[in-house]
Amino acid sequence: LAILLFNMDKGALVSFLKEVLANQPDDWLRFTTHRLDIYDESRAKEQFVEEFEKLFEGSKVEGEGLKNLPTAYDYVRLGHPLSCVLEWAIAKLSNVQNQQVISFSSSTIPILAVLRTNTLAGKATRIVYNGKLPVALDADVVKQVYGYDAQFTPVDNVDNLDSFSGSTIIVTENSVIGEFNLSNNADFLVTSHPVWGSVIVASDSGKELVPAIQHARRRESIAMTPANCNLALQALVDPAAASSSASVDQASQNKAAVVKTIQEITGVSTPVLVASSGLSMQYAIVMGLVHNAMEKFPGKKIGLMVPPNCYGGTNDQARRVAAAVTQVEVVDLLVDGDNDMVSSMEGSLEQLAADDIVPFIIAEIPTNPRVEVPDLLKLQATLAKQRSTAAGQPAVQPVFVLDQTFCPNTPFLGEGEILSTVPAIAYVSGSKFPSGGKVTSGYCVTNNLAAEYSERISFHLSLCDNEATAFQYEVLAEQLPSMKDRIQAAYKNTREFVNYIKETLPTAKINFVPEDLAERGFTPSVFSLDLPTKGNTAEEKEAHKRKLNLQLINSMIQEIPQDSKHCVSYGQLRGSYWTIPATSTQGTTKESDKDYIIRVSMSPELDMAAHKKVFLQFVNSLE
Repeated sequence: LAILLFNMDKGALVSFLKEVLANQPDDWLRFTTHRLDIYDESRAKEQFVEEFEKLFEGSKVEGEGLKNLPTAYDYVRLGHPLSCVLEWAIAKLSNVQNQQVISFSSSTIPILAVLRTNTLAGKATRIVYNGKLPVALDADVVKQVYGYDAQFTPVDNVDNLDSFSGSTIIVTENSVIGEFNLSNNADFLVTSHPVWGSVIVASDSGKELVPAIQHARRRESIAMTPANCNLALQALVDPAAASSSASVDQASQNKAAVVKTIQEITGVSTPVLVASSGLSMQYAIVMGLVHNAMEKFPGKKIGLMVPPNCYGGTNDQARRVAAAVTQVEVVDLLVDGDNDMVSSMEGSLEQLAADDIVPFIIAEIPTNPRVEVPDLLKLQATLAKQRSTAAGQPAVQPVFVLDQTFCPNTPFLGEGEILSTVPAIAYVSGSKFPSGGKVTSGYCVTNNLAAEYSERISFHLSLCDNEATAFQYEVLAEQLPSMKDRIQAAYKNTREFVNYIKETLPTAKINFVPEDLAERGFTPSVFSLDLPTKGNTAEEKEAHKRKLNLQLINSMIQEIPQDSKHCVSYGQLRGSYWTIPATSTQGTTKESDKDYIIRVSMSPELDMAAHKKVFLQFVNSLE
């Protein structure tokens, strides 16, 4: 698999890529979400690459042709046009199938992905490197905390490897990502760049692990960012022009500004950690908590309490951790429908206490997708309650991990706030309001009672090489100062539109923050809409509702294309965003737990009159 061009005309490829870079749509670089109306989830990236290949074969590149390519991924964390183009180009040059090339923003997660998959299958893995391992890939922690069977093997020459009963990963670093040289005894090559991330190429002997590696990218990290893929492609077509992003001094200033602003918003003085995405942040939190529990409570089981129908990958990520780490088990936290979050939590905490299990809880407020808010005073009391084990000993106090992506302006953890009296950690997806939808990212803070966990969370953020990129820090430094004002303006628009829906379609069920909570500063700008339906059976009613869902969404994006988008989003700078969460690739939720309702998010700036007009037309069309 040496990087020979075989029948590939490298000159033609380079010329084509130059044209692509020169004509790429603005959306490829500046949006975190992509259109679902030109998205076939069952084929996803495959369909994008097929159509992109046709442009290459026809030697025809123009902005409109690139703009109309099918959506490869519905959310930039999972992948995006530029990651697809980079992977396609490397596959062409390396003479491997396109799906055998996967880009990451992290230099270690592709390695951990292979380790996890092989460990669960009882297969050994050796990591071969010449020089040094990437970033903070701590061999002892990988084995003891993550539970992975790893053999680290430094060598003088990666081209002459002996045979090995298991998978072999060669790890290298290069200033130009794309120059691969896999030896005959290697199953994977991970080539990293000190700034951009990494690319893993699977040989024919390793390609059966490709789906598992892709899934690790979805759950524990992100694809190489659009900005860094753009730089990597520029370097690929012109190595002499290879460059990084912001200067070290500027990056340091941006990071300091972001940390200061987040502390002001959250009302805490504890350390701020910033990751490449919300899920990257969550993974560092979970592994940091697990690591801490292993040291503090050796031998005890760990209960990870999560809602079974949460979206964004939280549910799946928790179960992946439990599958790999022997001491961890997942406990379902029922939060939607007829279930009350606090009551469900109380029952589960009592059982975990009786069994002497270390309890960690992950929950969204408001819940997703139904946008419901628990009684916060009861929540605080439940978390603070002293419990005992079955043997009468004091039980371990729970740590509450709050996903406050839908209300990042609410200072839950500051002194005197509702969650300041119990150990709590809060995190936010930065692709929403913090960045105005310009980049993925995520950040977390602890209150004073949970400050002891910050060091371990930071350690695992580094081990996974999932800290925010320089460009992500740059955008956050630019956008965070205006976040509170944007949240207020978006809430005002959402409240106005929700009130209009209630007036024109009073039989619709809407889940939106109550006005009394909003008056206390709890002002999300997302709501769920359960449309009235009809039919003689439950199946008929459900089918009719789903038909109405699509009718309304299609009306919005067709009638107001400049202001309405069919995609998964929240906290964008302009427009409205319509989706049915259950049909999104964001979660791997069981069908029985899915909720086929419309979720709508509204921005600070939009054409309200047009939205009301289209909704009224929809109401008038109902029989």
